[in-house]
Amino acid sequence: MTVVSVINYKGGVGKTTVTANIGAELAYRGHKVLLIDLDPQASLTFSFLDPSQWERELADDRTILQWFGTVLNDGGTAPLDRYVIAPTMVNDIISEHSAGRLDLVPSHLMLTDADLDFAADLGGSRFQHGSPRFLPLHRALASALAAPAFEAYQVVLIDCPPNFTMVTRTGIVASDHILIPARPDYLSTLGIDYLRKKVSELVTDFNRVAAGKVEQISPEILGIVFTMVQYSSQGPLLALRDFINHPATIEIPRFATMIRDNKTLFAAAGEQGLPAVLLPNANINVQYELQQLTSEFLAKIRP
Repeated sequence: MTVVSVINYKGGVGKTTVTANIGAELAYRGHKVLLIDLDPQASLTFSFLDPSQWERELADDRTILQWFGTVLNDGGTAPLDRYVIAPTMVNDIISEHSAGRLDLVPSHLMLTDADLDFAADLGGSRFQHGSPRFLPLHRALASALAAPAFEAYQVVLIDCPPNFTMVTRTGIVASDHILIPARPDYLSTLGIDYLRKKVSELVTDFNRVAAGKVEQISPEILGIVFTMVQYSSQGPLLALRDFINHPATIEIPRFATMIRDNKTLFAAAGEQGLPAVLLPNANINVQYELQQLTSEFLAKIRP
């Protein structure tokens, strides 16, 4: 199993689009993939489920919010598998092509409440290292994914919120890699180096507390994926190229594949419950880029 957190401090950068499409394309190719939605906006969840279905079948007791509640109640360990669902529409398409599968742990619009509860449990919003709950709560998601119920999954993608609160920290601690989607503009690239510093601080703090007690962590930044890129006949617009070259100036790798802007296609994907990469009669250029991005992603996570 390879676990990857998808995160950027800036919202609206295509984070959920990247997560949903890489996950769906991997499953279409025969992989068993688990998506975990840690974002209280629940955009990943609603990419696969109708909101009325979510409200009717899942909101009260089958989302990550309820799982975090059990984590806080039992001291840091709680089974996660009962919160896993298999979205029907996307898996019907996948099953016609391969033995792959795409499963989802859905989010909840009230997930911000979990962060408040975490902070209270740890003695305040600074996540005190001396708290006896520091390690079990930070490791809650990692411990859950280590259960036998998750052995069949080859890739886990975690859609993180655009912040670095406790919910996000559980995702980073559980991850082998970090993927950073970004638009090629000033605000989307501004926080990338700061995000790297926050990840480094978390790794340092966690490993200091974990020394001799539990396995240490070392999540690697896979790279930056540029999304919503506008093209001319000569390639990306000239005004975007400085931003596209920005990762090199801060020594963070960048994916060669970029995803072009196509609001119509991605809006339709959300409405139909299928990621753009699997939509019939969709823009072939965008679908090709999503397929290439998935191939590049696979190459980067393989040892």
